[in-house]
Amino acid sequence: MAKKFNKILIANRGEIALRIIRTCREMGIKTVAIYSTADRESLHVRFADEAVCIGPPASADSYLSIPKIMAAVEITNADAVHPGYGFLSENADFAEICQDYGIKFIGPSPEHIRNMGDKITAKETMIRAGVPVVPGDGTLLKSAEDGIERAEKMGYPVMIKATAGGGGKGMRIVKRKEDFVNAWNSARAEAKASFGNDGIYMEKYIVQPRHIEIQVIGDQYGTVIHLSERDCSVQRRHQKLLEECPSPFMTDELRQRMGEAAIKAGEAIGYEGVGTVEFLVDADRNFYFMEMNTRIQVEHPVTEESIDHDLIKEQIKVAYGEKLSGKNYTPKGHVMECRINAEDPWRDFRPSPGKITSFHSSKGHGVRVDTHVYAGYTVSPYYDSMIAKLIVRAPTRAEAITKMERALDEFIVEGIKTTVPFHQWLLRQEDFREGNFDTGWLGQQELPKG
Repeated sequence: MAKKFNKILIANRGEIALRIIRTCREMGIKTVAIYSTADRESLHVRFADEAVCIGPPASADSYLSIPKIMAAVEITNADAVHPGYGFLSENADFAEICQDYGIKFIGPSPEHIRNMGDKITAKETMIRAGVPVVPGDGTLLKSAEDGIERAEKMGYPVMIKATAGGGGKGMRIVKRKEDFVNAWNSARAEAKASFGNDGIYMEKYIVQPRHIEIQVIGDQYGTVIHLSERDCSVQRRHQKLLEECPSPFMTDELRQRMGEAAIKAGEAIGYEGVGTVEFLVDADRNFYFMEMNTRIQVEHPVTEESIDHDLIKEQIKVAYGEKLSGKNYTPKGHVMECRINAEDPWRDFRPSPGKITSFHSSKGHGVRVDTHVYAGYTVSPYYDSMIAKLIVRAPTRAEAITKMERALDEFIVEGIKTTVPFHQWLLRQEDFREGNFDTGWLGQQELPKG
């Protein structure tokens, strides 16, 4: 019988920390919240069994401080750490320190985090596993001149990418030779600032791609399963805004092939835990490995509602040694998620921190809201601007759109600007309603002006 955890420290904040606390409570596991002074009034602090202040608002002095988090682990006698997403969730050094101190890091091994976090190593691993990858040899570019020479052979357009990248940082599309040097300089500068690593590599740019990812989970005994797809093609500057399952572009045959490829990716490294294999899919439904995220995703509720599984519970059970059944899953009905951010969508998505004076979340059959905010809560300028995830489930995509429109109408936040009006606009667009969009579609639209 696998040994269960007594107490889990949640090395995160906001809605994902609250989300983890709820599952732990249902599993009979005690929880420890950590918080910065800016988050003293946050719900995850209130609902955890214990809470430890670990520093001032700046992430570097609190949520990214490994020594402070490990001190909190020690004084609360936690036997496991759940990193959530963002912050230290894909930090191999943190996972390794937990391992060295006999604390279970609820996620993959440090080696897997490092290998999948480095885009070149990840690509080489996928090639060996027989997973299709985007054309490009994946080696670091030595200089802008080296890149130009390779691009001439590969053919424009090309994508230059930070090897330590993520979240769209350090990525540039280059459509012609004349633009290469500027793109090279700005991508390197952004990568250096974001990741402390300015290494750049290059791939062929897939024109009008879909961004479709496959959720996987692997246990400690070599079994890897897939839990179907999420279409994340509605993006602004490589940031996801809406996700759905099934993808309106998906076929049963394509889902089977992509699912098998994602399982190959997990099996190739003996992956343990929940992960996401992200693919670009071209107009002819050829798909190419893009990256593997070695953590729970922001959009994991889409999969949870599609297959009726608690992925946080699955993470925890796998972490303490339970075996997977080996069964793969396909979606039931249609699920859609809108990310509600504290931003003004009609002013270039400018952040809108401040005090929420009134808050009413949507309710009703097939509606789920994951949030950590409430009337009187102050949205801090120090952290990510997402304040809620609005998820709906319905028998068909058309019904899911109608339900989401109703849910957005009911979602009331006063005191700050939010992206609710953007999502209302998006759902009215004919291309979206018909499923005719790709990752570049939103950038070609003229948004309303505030």
